[in-house]
Amino acid sequence: MPVEWQPVRQSRTHELVLQSIEQRVFAGELRAGDRLPPERELAPVLGVSRSALREALRVLETIGVLVAQPGRGPDAGARIVRHPDDALGRLLRLHFALGSYSLEDVLEARVVLERSSFEAAARNASSEDLDEAEALVVRMGEPGVPVLEFNDLDTRFHVHIARSSGNELTSTLTSAVRESVRPLILRALEAAEDWPATAAALNAEHTELLRLVRAGEGASAADLVEKHIRSLHGTLVDENSDRAPGDS
Repeated sequence: MPVEWQPVRQSRTHELVLQSIEQRVFAGELRAGDRLPPERELAPVLGVSRSALREALRVLETIGVLVAQPGRGPDAGARIVRHPDDALGRLLRLHFALGSYSLEDVLEARVVLERSSFEAAARNASSEDLDEAEALVVRMGEPGVPVLEFNDLDTRFHVHIARSSGNELTSTLTSAVRESVRPLILRALEAAEDWPATAAALNAEHTELLRLVRAGEGASAADLVEKHIRSLHGTLVDENSDRAPGDS
């Protein structure tokens, strides 16, 4: 019986380097805070060129698990870190812009994540957490707050509540999803016919959300945050329903 040959999958050199580093992370041999050997030492050990090694390190830096510090001295070189929020947010923004996810998909993900985070925050948030959230609400309520700053404070408020829920993954995903639609929400706020009235209405809901979390009324907070998200984000979905995914 003749041998049936199958194509061999070819990997680029930097992918093999990535695989080698990933395996050491999975095995617990590399942890956050650990430094990788200098390029001049690591490249020959792995049997690759320094350019291939640098390419692999750039990929790891992009996805938020490594930071490269150029120069010489004890702080120079590549170090394993845990910075998933910015990396996931950047990745999700790109995929959203490319049409990998629809605006409706993002809306439903926000609703699920934030219902969970507000309900959990009502159980787990410390008084310090809630005082920090209140400072954001107070700033949003100041007369004449610019739209751009309001949008930034709004994002920080929702992400802060997620962080105070006690679930780090929920916090990271909430941050990434909210960041992915930040430009669209900003444009919607800028298009408001009466910005002071819009800001006041949105912040009245922020104030009530914070009150419910402080009171431990998690179910009510979850219901209100869903209404809060759908009132603006849902409008964006309706406005974009006839557009191709990724259009803006």
